[in-house]
Amino acid sequence: MSRTPVLLSWSGGKDAAWALHTLRTQADVDVVGLVTTITAGYERISMQGIRVDVLHAQARATGLPVIEARIPAAVDNAGYEAAFADALQRAQQRWPGLSTIAFGDLFLADIRAWREALCTRLGWSALFPLFDADTAALAHTMQAGGLRAIVCCVDTRQLDAEFAGRDFDAALLAGLPAGIDPCGEHGEFHTCVHAGPMFAQPLDVVRGETVLREARFAYTDVLLRD
Repeated sequence: MSRTPVLLSWSGGKDAAWALHTLRTQADVDVVGLVTTITAGYERISMQGIRVDVLHAQARATGLPVIEARIPAAVDNAGYEAAFADALQRAQQRWPGLSTIAFGDLFLADIRAWREALCTRLGWSALFPLFDADTAALAHTMQAGGLRAIVCCVDTRQLDAEFAGRDFDAALLAGLPAGIDPCGEHGEFHTCVHAGPMFAQPLDVVRGETVLREARFAYTDVLLRD
């Protein structure tokens, strides 16, 4: 059976990591690399706020190379799309014949439609291996499957800042207020994965300080242990 080469959009969080695990169970696809958006100057993954050195450690643990799409801190949609298109072009230069990218989106139809339209314009196909999953069940499946992650960013307009820095575990799920998605699909929180079946070995990480940015987002720094 011929296998379709796939690039995976990698945020450093649990959904992307579980998407990789899921894709690797499928006999007809071959994940060849990761692509990640980096905010230049901060040297962190956009939205998640994960340090680039942690990203590189994650990539090594997956056994996959990572292509970085770099954007300025204040970027508009056109700037993001240009950086994304450049990253995909570099991926195709590295893996001739590659034209499929996977995303870890769960149920937001508008985000999926936007990604599909962008990929179509660029001549790519999009896969969504986790889409339409029951997020409560999925969260428990991730944890039972060995995924370990730290909540690295909280939108304090939706969720209390005290959740920043906590483990993504059963206690966290049990303590989420009503209306908060168990996987944070509405942007309530983001995670940094440091162990799981998609990694050859766990990352040795420690929590750093928690800071509030834009008077809204509580970021807990995740660092590699010296």
